Amino acid sequence: MTTVMRDHPGWTNVAGTWLRAVSDADQAPEVLDADNVDGPDEFVLPPLTSAQVPAALERALRDLGPVRRWRNPSLWDAVATAIIRQVISADQARAQHRRLRQTFGATAQSPHGPVHALPTPQAILKLEVEDLAAIGLAFKAPVLLAAADAYLLHGAKWTALPAASLFQELHSVPRIGPWTAGAAVADFTHDWSLYPHGDLAVRKWARTAAPSTDWPTDEKQFATRWRQITGAHLAPLTLFTLAWGRHHGGSP
Repeated sequence: MTTVMRDHPGWTNVAGTWLRAVSDADQAPEVLDADNVDGPDEFVLPPLTSAQVPAALERALRDLGPVRRWRNPSLWDAVATAIIRQVISADQARAQHRRLRQTFGATAQSPHGPVHALPTPQAILKLEVEDLAAIGLAFKAPVLLAAADAYLLHGAKWTALPAASLFQELHSVPRIGPWTAGAAVADFTHDWSLYPHGDLAVRKWARTAAPSTDWPTDEKQFATRWRQITGAHLAPLTLFTLAWGRHHGGSP
């Protein structure tokens, strides 16, 4: 068994095929096909040497088999997507992401039908706050505009940075906090040690997979506990827990 992860809100079912269009700066959109086995990275859960990992959680995650996930080929897409995902549910994020793509993004043609990419930073900067407010993104408009401006100034440098340095650079952009920076870096680099480990999805799926474990409900306390129990396996356990949740059809 292999589990394909489609956590990114850009994945769209087009005539029965899961596709995603991605563009970066002024590039033409690239169409990703979830069924293309050569595209995604594959992760295998390693032997867990930390005795603190709940047995129920390990069993649930191992049942997934290898996990395949597309690393985001566009840093801009990763940043803009993380901004859209701020402080809302996964279902809300997918709806906002779709509206932004379909209203202002470029259209890419595929054998299955058209797919929409997020608007490039150049396209975002041509919009007014009112344009974004009209599609339900009033709260996100200032940070999207600030991120687009910063990306055009620094994007070429950012894409060459190691993950930890990229996190710091993104975090320095006004209104991009540690949650957004960590989510964007994980999406773009597949370094899941930088993902926000107190995230609602990690909390929910850890509790669901191992309900007898006394998990903290507070975000910061959970993140601390999560780092303690995962030890050297922080990155893979975070990724596999998110994959387990998506595989079980949840939407925290």
